Amino acid sequence: MLLPSLILVVSFLFITHPFSVRTAPGPSPAPSSALGGEWRLLHESIGISAMHMQLLKNNKVVIFDRTDFGPSNISLPNGRCRDDPNDKVLKTDCTAHSILYDVHSNSFRALTVQTDTWCSSGAVLANGTLVQTGGFNDGDHAVRTIAACRGEGCDWVEFPHALRERRWYASNQILPDGRVVIVGGRAQYNYEFYPGDSRSIRLEFLRETKDGYENNLYPFLHLLPDGNLFIFANRQSIVLDYKQDRVVKQFPAITGGDSRNYPSSGSSVLLPLDENINPVAAEVMICGGSSHNAFQLAEKGTFLRAATTCGRLRVTDDQPVWEMEKMPSARVMSDMLLLPNGDVIIINGAGSGAAGWEAGRNPVTTPHIYKPGAPAGRRFTSVAASPRPRMYHSTAILLADGRVLVGGSNPHIYYNFTGVDFPTDLSLESFSPPYLSPEFDPLRPRIVRVSGAVGYNASFTVTFRVAEFLEAGAVSVRIMAPPFNTHSFSMSQRMVVLRGAEVSCLGSEMYAAAALGPSALEIAPPGYYVLFVVHARVPSSGIWIQIQ
Repeated sequence: MLLPSLILVVSFLFITHPFSVRTAPGPSPAPSSALGGEWRLLHESIGISAMHMQLLKNNKVVIFDRTDFGPSNISLPNGRCRDDPNDKVLKTDCTAHSILYDVHSNSFRALTVQTDTWCSSGAVLANGTLVQTGGFNDGDHAVRTIAACRGEGCDWVEFPHALRERRWYASNQILPDGRVVIVGGRAQYNYEFYPGDSRSIRLEFLRETKDGYENNLYPFLHLLPDGNLFIFANRQSIVLDYKQDRVVKQFPAITGGDSRNYPSSGSSVLLPLDENINPVAAEVMICGGSSHNAFQLAEKGTFLRAATTCGRLRVTDDQPVWEMEKMPSARVMSDMLLLPNGDVIIINGAGSGAAGWEAGRNPVTTPHIYKPGAPAGRRFTSVAASPRPRMYHSTAILLADGRVLVGGSNPHIYYNFTGVDFPTDLSLESFSPPYLSPEFDPLRPRIVRVSGAVGYNASFTVTFRVAEFLEAGAVSVRIMAPPFNTHSFSMSQRMVVLRGAEVSCLGSEMYAAAALGPSALEIAPPGYYVLFVVHARVPSSGIWIQIQ
């Protein structure tokens, strides 16, 4: 039974743990020095192309690719090899297809994954363990787990036949009861739970949204404040009561006619849930995508311009309607990440084509930052461009220090570094958004400690230091759930603006913010979150907390 208590585990970013390094670290990360943000190359090669990423509570990042393309560019340690008689390319493979990246030391080591993880999904359990589901070939019914552990023994544990159905291109969402719901996949018009009861539940909505080109794979899932599940596929969306196995609401189709899910891959976020507003409103935002037949035309050499629009739907309204607006550029295969100050960054992707091998053209290397609360027409800002195209099979996640970690891009069946428009990219970069610029250092809060007996609906205090304090109303306390990122969708991504944040001055640039823990498991499911203090839209570095 889940206990309604909130246990805060403070893990400051300058504290590190022993970490076994098998490759030399690249250049050290640096803060941004420009108001347009700053890119920094962390590693020219991590040995694999980053198709999937997950930040863990110990500030390690699990990164992995598929296993069925042949050798990678990093060897397994100690002469180990992967023997897989089912592999389509290499039965004995002595290279790694997964790594563990240490954010603090900017180093990484190889991990061993046995079954094929191609186009799989994942979520983090309440205890901080990554549960990774499905894939291709011998991995399509598999569940894999990796804990936020230390040392050489910290590696993947695999259960090859743990799922009821084949899960390839499915999506996951962590639930208030601690289970993970796994929705859809290629030719799967159903969902199941992990841990589950060995059954799958039919969802006709997934069959209805499958057109001749699919476009409903990797459906967008968002947990709503009432505990129900928002599901978006192709152009349609519903609310599913997964406890009663019934659809309780259907929304109008998103405006414009473009498809938004794989392979017409747009992206989606649930905008921050603000507990200072009663009742809490839930608003979904979806950006980018492409025409429903973009992938098939790309196979014939015609690359259609990607979608140029974003849509916002306030799901909790009585009669929701899509509010549409235009992005600064057409975009497909981009990632949308919530930033600590409540903005959304749109990063990676292409300007034409679709997701799939060789199906994208015109890389879009300039990220856009979207301010949800700004007036219409003034919400988008373009920031510094990356020198590297990030096309199909690229990834991006937010780190606890406020940077965005970016990797991947391999639009080829195998690793291909020459003679192609977009060579396989094994590099790892960080992007420091404008709020990390030194110009904002006087306004930047620095968390000193978290104190008080804290539980759901109970008060706690965050003590922080700031050089130039503006006003108490400029301070908020927020928690963020780090998501599982792959194929332009960050699964279980969530931000909650906590109630209160009443600020008192302690003297000598020291302040205390009194806040209340989340009101319900449906608002913040049990698990590990990163807590930020935001002052005048400038966030602190985050600290880890556990809600259980």
